[in-house]
Amino acid sequence: MRVRNSYILLSICGILLSTSCIEEFDFKNESFESALVIDATITNEDKQQEVFISKTYRFEDGGPNPESNASVTITGGGSIYEFEEDEAGRYVSKTSFRAMPNVEYQLQISANNGRTYSSGLMRLTPTAEIDALYAIRETNDDGANGMSMYVDTFDPTGNSKYYRYEYEETFKVQPPAFVNLDLVEDFYPVDLIDPCRDCLVKFVFRSQDKRICYRTETSQNINLTNTNGFTEDRVSRFLTRFVRSDDYKISHRYSLLVKQYVHSIEVYNYLEALSNFSGEGSLFSQVQPGFIASNMVSAKNPDEKVIGFFEVASISTKRIFFNYDDFYPNEPLPPYINSCQPKAPKRCVFESLNTFKCGALMSGLRGNTIVYRGMNTGQIPLGGAYLMVDRECGDCTALGDPEPPDFWIK
Repeated sequence: MRVRNSYILLSICGILLSTSCIEEFDFKNESFESALVIDATITNEDKQQEVFISKTYRFEDGGPNPESNASVTITGGGSIYEFEEDEAGRYVSKTSFRAMPNVEYQLQISANNGRTYSSGLMRLTPTAEIDALYAIRETNDDGANGMSMYVDTFDPTGNSKYYRYEYEETFKVQPPAFVNLDLVEDFYPVDLIDPCRDCLVKFVFRSQDKRICYRTETSQNINLTNTNGFTEDRVSRFLTRFVRSDDYKISHRYSLLVKQYVHSIEVYNYLEALSNFSGEGSLFSQVQPGFIASNMVSAKNPDEKVIGFFEVASISTKRIFFNYDDFYPNEPLPPYINSCQPKAPKRCVFESLNTFKCGALMSGLRGNTIVYRGMNTGQIPLGGAYLMVDRECGDCTALGDPEPPDFWIK
């Protein structure tokens, strides 16, 4: 479901219900109750399916708490699909498989503490293909100009009804301060007569792989719609993504992959409640939904609270590409993510009598946080000899991957 961040908010729900919204609230509460968090969706895509398992954490801990060393299996259609942990809390099926129609699937988990959990029997939801995904330049309701990406879908059988949308956006990154030279730390024999011999630098050619990169980001919100009450099971002009015209992501070439999930009414209602609970302002609103029941149950203690949902959902995907010039011809590019103002940190600075130490230039080079831009010929008085900029201004690998994705179309 990829809504793991929202699940964590539920861990403090019980505390909120017993706390006045007027009185000062102390998050450090001794009555914290740990609960297992399940994020498991298998689809009709033929792939290695994924299951994410974690535990709730106290608000003041401020970070995920993945559940490692669990045993995970999914059964269905007479087959048993085993999962293995490839990183903390993320379990991937050992073999590729797809969910099939009219087959009942069940998720079974044996946690690290020996407790076992199982889901209800779930079936694949009806399939609805995305008819169209398209981009329009427009001004939104907030008065911001930008690119709106809309989706159209129609299920002539009328059986789908409950939809959720995720996206993956991939865009080209071209740093504005790329130059062919780089400045790196140099090393000389220790007997070199130089008070700053530990702070030497040299020029090398910068790799062309650092000129153009590709970055992918995924949606974080729960984006739902349904066709209940409509004469047709049709989704028309549904907004899946809006990118402002001043966002650097659309500066060159941009691609959006939209994933459309069809849910059962039970899963849809669960996600809708979760979205309402985790929405802006809802955490301290006067109306709280309380604990949202899961379809995962503990074998030892049926009353144990488990967060999350196991679902079997059909999925349809569609991708679009566009260039900035397609919609903004002869207009200036959006501002880069960094203003890229040059600075001139010093290589070596005086510390005390006849003693010098390495300056901010060396710290930046050793920490890989700055890159060479040019020589300081007076632009920054009293600065060092070299103009430097933040790494992402001259090295695209600070933000992305130099290898274009397999799906990329120039």
